[in-house]
Amino acid sequence: MRLLLSLLFISTSFLCQGAESGNEFIFPGVSPLTPVIGLSIEQAEAGIQETTPTLAINFSREDFNNPLVEIRTSLGSLILELFPDEAPTTVANFIGLAEGTMPWIDPETGEDILRPLYDNTFFHRVIDGFMIQGGSPTDFGDGTPGFQFKDEINARSLGLDKMQVINEQGFPHPILAIQDQQDFQQKILIPLYQAMEITSQDELDANIDEVNQRVRNMTVKQSFENLGYRYTETVISRMPVRGVIAMANSGPDSNGSQFFINLVDTDWLTGRHTVFGKVRAGLDVLDAIGSVPVDNENRPLTDVEILSIRQINL
Repeated sequence: MRLLLSLLFISTSFLCQGAESGNEFIFPGVSPLTPVIGLSIEQAEAGIQETTPTLAINFSREDFNNPLVEIRTSLGSLILELFPDEAPTTVANFIGLAEGTMPWIDPETGEDILRPLYDNTFFHRVIDGFMIQGGSPTDFGDGTPGFQFKDEINARSLGLDKMQVINEQGFPHPILAIQDQQDFQQKILIPLYQAMEITSQDELDANIDEVNQRVRNMTVKQSFENLGYRYTETVISRMPVRGVIAMANSGPDSNGSQFFINLVDTDWLTGRHTVFGKVRAGLDVLDAIGSVPVDNENRPLTDVEILSIRQINL
């Protein structure tokens, strides 16, 4: 879809969508995977009523110092390696909420509580060919822990500063997932007008040359910054490929408790969601969850329960 840079002033507000709370390369510097290790995990934990047999698995991970967690679900277990060097706040938040060491606000009582948030919640949003989403204390898309925290994303390590919004032939970069001219206006032009404080057609006409120049020189990183995203260079980020776990959100710096796990590579979410781990065992369980029948709001017709999320100590 070739874009026509005939610019019109649009006053409609822009809403970014992705793997959201309330609804949406090769990784540089990664050393080869460490050798396969054997692990036996006793699934029945203190305080959990259900009992299941010991699970014997083999898997690889990148760094023996990275924490491992087991997500026990009603369809089986997922073993994930978390990446605290890439998303330290996100990993600490996830583990704290999972194990009940971080306080959060009960949505029913409004009181601070200190217990595992994820136990006996559900994957409330499942889209085959995309991702599975859970972590809501209300079991619906509106659930939060009563607080938000910032994204941990390095746009430069993802190469977003080298990607041009428009190529020489006038086509948008595929990572932007631009569908048509109206989509381009909403995702690129409206945020640019706001950044330039253009509020009328007259102001646009007076600045049309500068607008055209900015659009043609704009990087994907700059386009996301116009949407409110703020990036860091204190960590190294990775692409949202199949099997990664990332924070669901409703826009920049709106992370809480909800997360999603990719069923496929989702390059169109690059730079907008903090990736903080990856499935190391249980991809068959992930795919099984991803293929369950859902209603017209992508909620499983039969609940897929998160029984618990706990660290595995080796």
